[in-house]
Amino acid sequence: MSELPPPRRPYVEGEQIPPDARPYSAEDDPTSVEIPASRRNEAIAAALLACAGLSGVGFVAAYVLTDSTQWLGATLGAAFVLLGAAAVVAGKGIVPQEVVIEPRHPLEHPEEERETAALVEYAAEGVSRRRLLRWTAALAGTGIGAAVVSATASFGPWIGAQSVASPWRRGTRLVDANGDAIRLDQLAIGSFLTAFPKGASIERLGALIIVVRIDPSLVDLPRSRRGWAPQGVLAYSKICTHAGCAVAMMRYPLYAAHAPEPALVCPCHYSTFEVATGGNVIFGPAGRPLPQLPIAIAADGTLSAAGPLSGDVGPAWFNVKRGSL
Repeated sequence: MSELPPPRRPYVEGEQIPPDARPYSAEDDPTSVEIPASRRNEAIAAALLACAGLSGVGFVAAYVLTDSTQWLGATLGAAFVLLGAAAVVAGKGIVPQEVVIEPRHPLEHPEEERETAALVEYAAEGVSRRRLLRWTAALAGTGIGAAVVSATASFGPWIGAQSVASPWRRGTRLVDANGDAIRLDQLAIGSFLTAFPKGASIERLGALIIVVRIDPSLVDLPRSRRGWAPQGVLAYSKICTHAGCAVAMMRYPLYAAHAPEPALVCPCHYSTFEVATGGNVIFGPAGRPLPQLPIAIAADGTLSAAGPLSGDVGPAWFNVKRGSL
């Protein structure tokens, strides 16, 4: 590469352009273009592109045939690494390597623009296997594109009003995942279980509740909810009001000095809700209490709902499209 010329002084607007402020001429402008023309580099780039495409196809196969996150990560990661390697080889060993210095005043120079357009055409010079590179680039794009598109199948359905609407009504029986009625004698004090509404789809988020039983002397519900917890049985929505995870843990202290009240805990971000007082938040990022379901106990000991849930299911953003916060 030729030695750079000394820098020109800046042009002052309004003055006649002096010789030392004029554009560099073709003689003193150190422009150099090197065309690698390497069939070996073209073959390497083509092989890398082909392998990237095959890795993308491998991701699709792993996604459909296995549930291994290791295979998913390995195939998709390999596809992007190989694609990047192909871009590096193409940039360093296939396309023209050029050094151009273009200080100029004024900004409009039709002749230089034509020269620049001609320079762009050099990009195709020295590439002898254009068809091979085009086909392997198309394979890489198709494979990686298929990997990205196939992964969208994991997004699941839109969490809209139909998914979070509660099926709970007065008289709805509480059943387990097998459809069997839940009885009072299944719940020891300090225990909990997941329940569903009889006859409704168990896949609806609004259907999942968590039923707990505590010492009746600990129940301290608001006056408006008196009678909602017969014999210390309380029920709350299982969907956390922070991010929609499943509330799946309960603490029932045996020594009040360590944990003064029973509580439900979401394992995702450790939002913690009081049981005895109506599902109020006592720790964590959740912004509102768990909706409570009033419970009734039939003469045969089976449990049913004594009314609807006390509020909307899940975090507030679930209900933005319904206009309910």
